[in-house]
Amino acid sequence: MSTASDGRVSVPDTPRRLRRISIQSKLLVMLLLTSVLSVAVVGAIGFQSGRQSLRDAAFERLTLIRSAQGRLLEKSLSDLTSSMVVYTRGATAEQAIAAFTAGFNELRDAEISPEQQQALVDYYQRNYGEPDHDTTQAKVQALLPKPPAQRYLQAHYTVRADHTDGGANLDDAGDGSAWSAANAKYNEYFRQVIKRQHSADALLIDPRGIVVYSVDKGIDLGTNLLYGPYRGTNLAEAFKEAMNSNSLDEVVIRDFDIYQPSGRPTAWMVSPIGPPGSVSGVLALALPVDNLNRGMTFGGDWQGAGLGKTGETILVGPDLLMRSESRLFIEDPDAYRTDVVEAGTPVEVADEAVRLGSTILVQPVDTEAVKRALQGGTGTLITTDYEGHRTLQAYSPVQFTGLNWVLVAKIDVAEASAPVAAFTRTLVLSTVAIILVVCIAALLLARVFVRPIRRLEAGAGRIGAGDYDVALPVTSRDEFGDLTKAFNDMSSSLRTKEDQLNEQRDENNRLLLSLMPESVVQRYREGEQNIAQEHQNVTVIFANVDGLEKLADTLTANESLGVVNQLVRQFDAAAENLGIERVRTLHDGYLASCGLTLPRLDNARRTVDFAIEMHRIVERFNAETGHRLRLRAGINTGSVTSGLLGRSNLVYDIWGAAVTTAYELHKSPPEAGIYVTEVVYLAMRDVEDFGPAGKITVNEHTERVWRLSGERR
Repeated sequence: MSTASDGRVSVPDTPRRLRRISIQSKLLVMLLLTSVLSVAVVGAIGFQSGRQSLRDAAFERLTLIRSAQGRLLEKSLSDLTSSMVVYTRGATAEQAIAAFTAGFNELRDAEISPEQQQALVDYYQRNYGEPDHDTTQAKVQALLPKPPAQRYLQAHYTVRADHTDGGANLDDAGDGSAWSAANAKYNEYFRQVIKRQHSADALLIDPRGIVVYSVDKGIDLGTNLLYGPYRGTNLAEAFKEAMNSNSLDEVVIRDFDIYQPSGRPTAWMVSPIGPPGSVSGVLALALPVDNLNRGMTFGGDWQGAGLGKTGETILVGPDLLMRSESRLFIEDPDAYRTDVVEAGTPVEVADEAVRLGSTILVQPVDTEAVKRALQGGTGTLITTDYEGHRTLQAYSPVQFTGLNWVLVAKIDVAEASAPVAAFTRTLVLSTVAIILVVCIAALLLARVFVRPIRRLEAGAGRIGAGDYDVALPVTSRDEFGDLTKAFNDMSSSLRTKEDQLNEQRDENNRLLLSLMPESVVQRYREGEQNIAQEHQNVTVIFANVDGLEKLADTLTANESLGVVNQLVRQFDAAAENLGIERVRTLHDGYLASCGLTLPRLDNARRTVDFAIEMHRIVERFNAETGHRLRLRAGINTGSVTSGLLGRSNLVYDIWGAAVTTAYELHKSPPEAGIYVTEVVYLAMRDVEDFGPAGKITVNEHTERVWRLSGERR
């Protein structure tokens, strides 16, 4: 509150505005507050109860999926071990390892040619060398086969398999060796073994640790797992354990590790071969990682398995590295890289997974659920996963001899809580609906008040859109009625002015179309300054009426103009009937064309017919008036240019050699008649009779002229 200079007390504007709020507005605010508070209290209670129930249901679903996956994995591994025992206890495996061992021993002094040796070196450098690396040569030399038998087999099979469909399909190198004979006999059997088990490779290893056979024919063929370059691999460890067990029913499983010959993470199942009481070697089968992943990823149908859009099941080893593929990596490698790097995975690790096309033995999963499961625990919890997302997780260890894996089923908290979000959305929508119902009563009166304004607004919109036939009903005698009357008067006035403008526009359009073609009119309206166009194969006629000047000397100006107009109108009518386009008309000259704006194949015929019709029009005029007028016309076909000339006084005209020739052709002959050039004559000689009429020279070009003989018929 303040005192003005005249002594009056001024009151701040804000309280005054508050006091002017209507009762209807205050009631509306009170109802809104009451409705919102009551709905909010009920919704909060339901939200808390529903969220906990839905979360428990999500955990239960994850636990069921984890248990089912664990049983499936354990059954798959159990089936594989049983199959391994069946394969190794059969006579085929015993006979095969004996044949391959004998064949390998026969090659202990085998030699290969220098070309084969070079091909072998090139193969290792191409597949296992590191470009632009100083240690490449040393690495290749360390891997190159040294024993003659190993060198021989890799030269005949490994190198050749690199240029075919793969070593598994190479049954016989054709070298006549006993080893090749054994391969031709048993390769199909072991090929079917890895095919049925979805494995990458199967090896036969003799008691000395020598890989005497490989389905894939990789660089481990012929190597010694005890002394060779792969002596420290998980395959070598599994071989030694299987041999030391001395039990034909033993199946040794070794966890995933990078296996250099294949360059991929590989787990092995190894079982001894031989009759009871004697071990003649082992069969090593690469654990079918693709089949394992197919089971862990549900064949890509995570949603069908009940894991929604973000859920997955993963296997993790004791080194905290994944033993299965990440769902996000399969669906979107770029999003995977972004998420795991933000979650703390080193950039080089994420890039390595993208490069290898796999997260197995690459992606670390150092989460609380994995740690608890590695300690033997089973349970559920909410924690951050390897992608940095808050997730619900169910975990447990995998119970299988030789493997210390854990199984985790997880789903994002946001998706698991989606029903809660849906409930919240429903609650909000219900609240809005209640508020709307409360507001409707107050809004009805306002709508009655603003209805005349809405009508005026709609009418103004129609006028703005160009519709001037608007007449609004006058429904009241108040200010709105007076405003509606004034609006109707304005609409009527605008309609009258629009009609006048349309009439003027139509008249201008007719005038322009009488001066030039419609296509030129359109370009002129669009604002083009220089309008010109080239036309090919246009027939031009230039004609005048001999004797018209002498006749004009005997007539008054009006009579002379009447004669000219009479002839021109008939010429124009004939032109329109025959498809001829008039270009311009002088007092005694008529320029027209055919094929200018509308190309025609018979433009020469139409133009000659038009000239004959002009001749008939003149003859009829002579017969009616007793005058002796004669038509003089020149017709030529060629290229012309059309366009607008001038700026303030527009003139549409055509020009070019064809026009000039037609002009000279009509005026040069001493006698009136219809004259054509050579090109028109050639086009019409089979239709009309022409006679030679000499030659004309135009722009130093001379050509023959022909006169139409039947012009008087």
